[in-house]
Amino acid sequence: MFADNLKTLRRARGLSQEELAGRLHVTRQTISKWENALSVPDAELLLRLAEELEVPVSRLLGGPVEEEPAPDQVAAHLAELNRLLADRNRRSRRIWRVVAGVLIGLAALTVLVTILLMLLNATAFRSITTDTEQTAIPIEAQP
Repeated sequence: MFADNLKTLRRARGLSQEELAGRLHVTRQTISKWENALSVPDAELLLRLAEELEVPVSRLLGGPVEEEPAPDQVAAHLAELNRLLADRNRRSRRIWRVVAGVLIGLAALTVLVTILLMLLNATAFRSITTDTEQTAIPIEAQP
């Protein structure tokens, strides 16, 4: 278990055997022996190893550690989320454009109806005024 956990945690941190060995001041072969279960570190090195890998000692010595997702998987997942958000934003913008278009159309229709009613009222007023003038009896002509 220790050997597999060490290998999994080292890879998850993106460290080579050489880099981890340098940090612990041991040889790369020592790290290889630990990962191949040919030897184990002493207590002091085990503590330093846990510190370097940023995990508790119990995680190194405990049950199997599941691999964390690779950076490529995380990047792919983030790209998918980004695409979904972009799609949602596009749909939202389309909806707002339609709403704005409907509101502008209603405003234009209201203005046109108002102008039409004003013209009809003006025409009706002229017609009433003309009819009144034609049917009016001049004051001098009255008996």
